[in-house]
Amino acid sequence: MQVIPTAIPDVLMFEPQVFGDDRGYFFESFRQDLFDRHIGRVLFVQDNESKSSYGVLRGLHFQKPPFTQSKLVRALYGSVLDVAVDLRLGSPCYGRHVTCVLDAEKKNMLWVPKGFAHGFAVLSREAVFAYKCDNYYAPSHDAGILWNDPALGIDWQLPQEVIRVSGKDAVQPAFTSAALFRYDDFRQEKLYPGVS
Repeated sequence: MQVIPTAIPDVLMFEPQVFGDDRGYFFESFRQDLFDRHIGRVLFVQDNESKSSYGVLRGLHFQKPPFTQSKLVRALYGSVLDVAVDLRLGSPCYGRHVTCVLDAEKKNMLWVPKGFAHGFAVLSREAVFAYKCDNYYAPSHDAGILWNDPALGIDWQLPQEVIRVSGKDAVQPAFTSAALFRYDDFRQEKLYPGVS
């Protein structure tokens, strides 16, 4: 599996090697030793899955401390534009975002660490999206920021008229409201010690 850095050092892309023939395909979707080497010791405790149609935008979401989550995300079917926004006050990348297309054919994955908001928009006719999370969902600490906040300048790669968001996501607060994460507390090496 290839580990590819992004414009924000703590956000990583994983691209597996896919072995295919006329019977189908095989690939490794997760390896603990690879995570230990590039991120640190991560313990995933919850898997989530969603299905959405073209133009659906989910996000930008995060959980407030002490129930923050890191996520390993991928498209099981179709393709999505995936977005991670750095919310860590004091980070050299504060307020910046990473975008990438996650595609079921390519089988690529994105690591979105704690201290980031996450969202995605469906580019294909339909998409099935999977999340591996290292903390449980806590409804009382569920939070988000506005997907189209001008301060973020995210290009969702969809015509404005086709974008569909939930009622909750349509009224999320501005990016500046998410001043909950101090960079020193949410550095990758502090959250996941032991990178070799």
